[in-house]
Amino acid sequence: MKKILIANRGEIANRIIKSCKVLGYKSVAVYSDADKNAKHVKMADEAFHIGPSKSQESYLSSDKIIDVALKTKADAIHPGFGFLSENDQFAQKVIDNQIVWIGPKPETIRSMGNKDIARDLAIKSNVPICPGINEIESMSKSQLKKECEKIGFPILVKSSAGGGGIGMSVVSSYGDLEKAIEKTSSLAEKAFGDGSIFLEKFITNARHIEIQVFGFGKKGSVHLFERDCSMQRRYQKIIEESPAPGISKDVIDHMALSAVKLASYVNYQGAGTIEFIYDIDSKKYYFLEMNTRIQVEHPVTELVTNNDLISMQINFAFSRKTKFLDQAKISTYGHAIECRVYAEDPEKNFLPSPGKLLKMFLPHPPNGIRLDWGFEEKDEISFYYDPMIGKIISHGLVREDAIDKLISYLGKIEIKGIKTNIPFLISLLNDKNFKEGTHNTKYIENNLNSLIARVDAHTKKMKSFNDLEQTKIKIVDTDKMGIIKKKSRTLGNGEEMKIVFFD
Repeated sequence: MKKILIANRGEIANRIIKSCKVLGYKSVAVYSDADKNAKHVKMADEAFHIGPSKSQESYLSSDKIIDVALKTKADAIHPGFGFLSENDQFAQKVIDNQIVWIGPKPETIRSMGNKDIARDLAIKSNVPICPGINEIESMSKSQLKKECEKIGFPILVKSSAGGGGIGMSVVSSYGDLEKAIEKTSSLAEKAFGDGSIFLEKFITNARHIEIQVFGFGKKGSVHLFERDCSMQRRYQKIIEESPAPGISKDVIDHMALSAVKLASYVNYQGAGTIEFIYDIDSKKYYFLEMNTRIQVEHPVTELVTNNDLISMQINFAFSRKTKFLDQAKISTYGHAIECRVYAEDPEKNFLPSPGKLLKMFLPHPPNGIRLDWGFEEKDEISFYYDPMIGKIISHGLVREDAIDKLISYLGKIEIKGIKTNIPFLISLLNDKNFKEGTHNTKYIENNLNSLIARVDAHTKKMKSFNDLEQTKIKIVDTDKMGIIKKKSRTLGNGEEMKIVFFD
């Protein structure tokens, strides 16, 4: 029986373990001090401590992870997303130790992970790119200003080496550019060990569309259609869905073709995602970047295409078989939407809310609802890591059905001990513009006050309801048979409210 080490934590580690069980493989979990009682530790066949809570000394320690893999005689390592998943040096170390790396080749990770190189590869693949400026470090101030004027403001300042929106900022004039570059470079250096910067034309009315691809090296690639990730906050995706609402099939088809061309050109291997910016006004799309790993939002694609992407990754890594996917046989059915549930307080500018899950009630998922969850009741949400608790994904025949299912399920979840963004998610899903598919990537930012106001109203309504439920009830009247006809609740101010039952 083959054995796979999962170099990750939380819900993605749990998700990978589930696929391991389905495929008949043993799983090895790794954990830090903060995660000693975590769900993924309990789910795995084996679990090993790798260090303190700080990521740099545990989940980002390639040597410790490989030592565990060698000690347990693991056949392969799956990196999940985040942490070391797009670290080409880690991937090379895994391969050098005769362990199967479940991901693309290290050189592919390296080239596609650098935005300058990735743009050049996109150009060579005849994939449209957004006007931008690279190698700004070698430019004089006058040269840089001239190039900025060519592409026009606003301009997006971003790291060349990493993603996740870290340090990314939009500047509307050249006077703000220098400070933005310094800030982004500093944050990128800390996060990725590379402070190089890239500038790109900022599309003010845009949608964020990504295409899921699967590559077979020199034998080409296929796509598994699109995901719309436009509902974002601080460049972090919150809601993802497929198909993309309000964008013509012709545009999506061309975008998918571009993604396959690029993945095939670089001889991509395994699961990957090619992201595009779609200009709503001009109806044009531009290459943004490629993620050389499984995405947080991969369940959306799994539900509409009925494919298990994690199992596909594992099977391909072990066997290199290329016959299990045929583009002509890949199709979609219905509509899927994913919500990311975070331990954060929307009423306090989304401040992370670490702490113990004193109570967590998750209703049994009905038909059309999938839970990819990272924690159990009494677990601790640590401030050391990303505050995502899990994901809820709905699937329906049509988009309206998927939205209604999500709203209904989210409203039944009960979590105590920490704050979550669930009321905010309900506010977004109920939003008129979201329901009509007319939102863009700046929608939350531009409408934050009204969205938060709805969260406040919802929170107060639920608080009033809960307070009422907890008030003391006494019988004040019965009929001749002793059947209760009236009750009263003693309210917080000492008053009584009568409730009449017409039985």
